[in-house]
Amino acid sequence: MNQTKPNEHESIYQIKVTIKESEPLIWREIQVRSHITLYKLQRILQVVMGWGNTHLHQFTIDGTCYGQSHPEYGLEMKTERRARLDELVPEENASFIYEYNLDDSWLHEITVEKILEPTTGVHYPRCVAGDRACPPEECGGIRGYAEVLEILKNPEDPDYAETREWVKEDFDPEVFELDEVNRHLKSIR
Repeated sequence: MNQTKPNEHESIYQIKVTIKESEPLIWREIQVRSHITLYKLQRILQVVMGWGNTHLHQFTIDGTCYGQSHPEYGLEMKTERRARLDELVPEENASFIYEYNLDDSWLHEITVEKILEPTTGVHYPRCVAGDRACPPEECGGIRGYAEVLEILKNPEDPDYAETREWVKEDFDPEVFELDEVNRHLKSIR
């Protein structure tokens, strides 16, 4: 096991990530090194939420958008590759938005709950809690996901078989696999 020694100038951010308007709430609580870039945070969010990293995204912090500019879509934003989390969000209880899939507009509210000291031997990033599965990609955003869930509750619905096949037979909206997420996070340094 790789024993990571804490850097005396480094903190750990405990962050709550919630998909806005999800009902019941889809959320994760993660711990990340304070000095990471938004680019790295985006990679972490993809893993902990369960997204496929196949769509455009952006962070909005204090009215400024960070991500990768896409002039063909009319998107001009500051680069996320040099934007450090601790410089943009330096204190507890600060919140900002991460939007994934700009067409479906999955809005994630991100709140820095606590700023902690790192623990020797703990791999960061790590997920410490969460609830509910990530919605399937391409379901039409939060409203489309609500429709999918309604269809899946009723095997008599004319769209049930097609929807069940599309979201995969083993999809359970109530299940969140914490251990699996943390196994995937081990590859992020």
